[in-house]
Amino acid sequence: MKKMLTAVFLCVAAALFITACGMAQKDAASGADTDISPNLTYSHSMELEYAEEFSVDYYEEGYSLITIKNDARYLVIPAGKETPDGLAEDIVLLKQPVENIYLAASAVMDMFVSLDALDNIRFSALKPESWYIEPAKAAMENGNILYAGKYSAPDYERIISERCGLAIENTMIYHTPEVKEQLEKFQIPVLVDYSSYETNPLGRTEWVKLYGLLTGREAEAEKAFMAEAKAFSAVRQESGSKKTVAFFYITANGEANVRKSSDYLPKMIDLAGGSYIFDHLGDKDDTASSTVTMQMEEFYASARDADFIIYNSTIDGELSSVEELLKKSSLLENFKAVQEGNVFCTTKNLYQSSMELGTIISDIHKMLNGEEDSLTYLYKLE
Repeated sequence: MKKMLTAVFLCVAAALFITACGMAQKDAASGADTDISPNLTYSHSMELEYAEEFSVDYYEEGYSLITIKNDARYLVIPAGKETPDGLAEDIVLLKQPVENIYLAASAVMDMFVSLDALDNIRFSALKPESWYIEPAKAAMENGNILYAGKYSAPDYERIISERCGLAIENTMIYHTPEVKEQLEKFQIPVLVDYSSYETNPLGRTEWVKLYGLLTGREAEAEKAFMAEAKAFSAVRQESGSKKTVAFFYITANGEANVRKSSDYLPKMIDLAGGSYIFDHLGDKDDTASSTVTMQMEEFYASARDADFIIYNSTIDGELSSVEELLKKSSLLENFKAVQEGNVFCTTKNLYQSSMELGTIISDIHKMLNGEEDSLTYLYKLE
């Protein structure tokens, strides 16, 4: 009887131990099971303040697992280490150093610049004249980064000949899924950047930590992110004005293109202490599309009383004066912001400056508070 009780006790203890181990294996930032191989021992997860679209789980001996929400998993294998046994088929292998990258996600370039990691990029989906990030443009002009075709029609021969180690795409690649399939057929792993799906603008910037991991520059990534978080924190500590802001551009057809309220720019206006005039446009959780085009009469009825207007110059170029803006539509002359002299324009490099979102929020805050002499990505039209 005593032996039987001892056996039962040992079975229960073993079961509790196995359960506890299983629970420990799920103690990860992603909430996913971290027990991915009998050769890997889970250590801890990356601390993220704002980003929700990716997570990183670390294992002993330098291995790490990147999980991109609702998309894919990538195991980063340290240089000189073997591929672990028993991995699921969906896990993509990335062997360090990750080099000769084909960068089709233009918003990611600024992150590589902030990491001093341009040497990891060999191919670009943009030509030199399309870059407003000077280090990237210079790297292409001197031949360190080569043009290898746009995302929907890459130059496979060039990419393969120089042993591309990774293609970084944005979600537009899913409009041409055959390109992703072809790259993978050539044994080129594809990582799709979902930073544009982050609900918090600084969540976008925090993706620099993912690229810091890939390039072995995690300390630099943390420093770069904290610099922008600090700029945002300084704004957040001040009370907001809640003055209304319209952000738009005029299309070639004479219509107004505005951002949906779910887009990151309206959220940046809110974080800066303002109120986006089109806060009723679109579902707050809608990330599939970011803009709406409306007739000028409808735009006028909705935005004429905005305290400030910001003209988006990234599509058709920067403006030099209010007069140049009014040539696009005479209705703009009756806007409150025009009459009160609160008309601003973005610089053309706004969208490519993904590592400057804290600074851009600070710019909007300064604009709302009459500090237009110290702006970086906005300027006042006279």
